[in-house]
Amino acid sequence: MPTDLDNMVKVFSRPKSLTDVRSTYCPGCQHGILTRIIGQTIDELEIAERTVIIAPVGCSVFAYLWYRCDAVQVAHGRASAVATGIKRADPKLIVLSYQGDGDFASIGTAESIHAANRGENITVIFVNNQVYGMTGGEMAPTSLVGQKTTTTPGGRDAALFGYPIRFSEMIAQLDAPVYVTRQALYDTKRIIDTTKAIKKAFTNQVEGKGYSLVEVLSTCPTNWHMKPVEASKHIADVVTKVYPLGDLVDRG
Repeated sequence: MPTDLDNMVKVFSRPKSLTDVRSTYCPGCQHGILTRIIGQTIDELEIAERTVIIAPVGCSVFAYLWYRCDAVQVAHGRASAVATGIKRADPKLIVLSYQGDGDFASIGTAESIHAANRGENITVIFVNNQVYGMTGGEMAPTSLVGQKTTTTPGGRDAALFGYPIRFSEMIAQLDAPVYVTRQALYDTKRIIDTTKAIKKAFTNQVEGKGYSLVEVLSTCPTNWHMKPVEASKHIADVVTKVYPLGDLVDRG
């Protein structure tokens, strides 16, 4: 039986599927938490040897350096399309499409929707930090009304730019996806919930059930001009009112 010490070692040691390369994420960015959760899940399911990670342009662009798995860097917005091609070419592979909100819900809108509508047997993690994080902090389709960005210095005006797109709700209206959920990382409970969701999404693919989407609300302290603790509180108090947490579809 595992001892308390065994459990502590598991929690605090680096997952085997992660390398020791230092990430390029900004201090306080929650992409790093997700990176570890994914590595931990790959280890638990023992799928590292057949996992392929798709890293498009964005904050996760160097993900191929951080995992002891095969990986492909793709053009901005095309991750779901490339994931589809790889999975169809070799259905035994476990394919993860790791995408930001500017990538998944803007530049890659067509690829994202149609991969979901076809029910491709892939796992998509959609990181929603309400801004283009890597390219300068511009407004994204997910930016909140009133949110100040480099392209909306006076705040997002719905009359000019429309309202935030709840992309997971759009995907959830389709018949094919087996699992669509929105989670967050601003406290321990939410990290645990996100970990369970990501494991379920991978398990669905391992069992051949079909398309799974995990949206994760994440902070961007650098472009929000907030301290990390303040940014986490902003997610809990403000962002979740626009993007409610929880499962939207679970047909698994």
